[in-house]
Amino acid sequence: MMARTTVNDRNQAGAPEAPAPSPEGDDVKVDIDVEGDEKPEQTADAQQEEPQAVEAEVIEPDDAEGNAAADADEDDERARVEAAIKAGEAAAEQDFKSEADGLRAERDELAKKLASVSDDIEAAKADAAASADRLSRLQADWENYRRRTERDRVTERERACEGLVKDLLPAIDDLERAIAHAQASAEGNDVAQQLADGVSAVHEKVVSVLEKQGVEVIDPAGQPFDPMDHQAVGRVENPDEYDETVADVYQKGYRMGGKVVRPAMVTVTYGGAKRPAEPAEGDADAGEAESK
Repeated sequence: MMARTTVNDRNQAGAPEAPAPSPEGDDVKVDIDVEGDEKPEQTADAQQEEPQAVEAEVIEPDDAEGNAAADADEDDERARVEAAIKAGEAAAEQDFKSEADGLRAERDELAKKLASVSDDIEAAKADAAASADRLSRLQADWENYRRRTERDRVTERERACEGLVKDLLPAIDDLERAIAHAQASAEGNDVAQQLADGVSAVHEKVVSVLEKQGVEVIDPAGQPFDPMDHQAVGRVENPDEYDETVADVYQKGYRMGGKVVRPAMVTVTYGGAKRPAEPAEGDADAGEAESK
């Protein structure tokens, strides 16, 4: 194509000008070169300018195409670089995302394990508290049982000779009656007084032996009447004494190991003023503290 353009240009440069049309409207004759015919001779200047024109026409398109190709290659290279950068960034982002997902999963798993361990710790603490509570209760029960059994053993030991004491009480009563009768009839009689004193000494020895075995004598003369320890066999009017005061003791009572073996047989007064209520133990302690 470029060769044709060059030949046409060359033909135009060397061809003679076409004759102007005639005013009469005659046909215009145009010379047409036919292949094989001889071309008209060109001048020396035309021959010298022709190679330069050819060279210009041939070189300029090559430079443009080279520049275009270089630009295209540069654009392709830039596109490839940008594509590679984007691909690297996408790969790096994917790697970071995968690593972050893995770390999050590991964190969640550790959080679950920590929560499970925390629950186990709380359950263990609750079990330990319950065990400590049960242990304290068992210790308290054991202490109460030990004290109760110790008290029962002491009571049983104190009351081991209860039957013997009950069998001896009538004899002791006879000794007391004999002493009272001897003292009443011993006035002015030294022999009777010595007999009364001897019987009284025997009575004191027997009572002391019983006291060593935990026996307590109940002799409530002048004390308030207590139906738990005393047995009333009569009433005596006496306005000078508080109401329900023990007047006379007909038969002494005995207590052993906190248990009344035999109540005392007494007479109780009536007709006197009511006995004032005794302060409770706590009130008595408070009163003593205030007095101090």
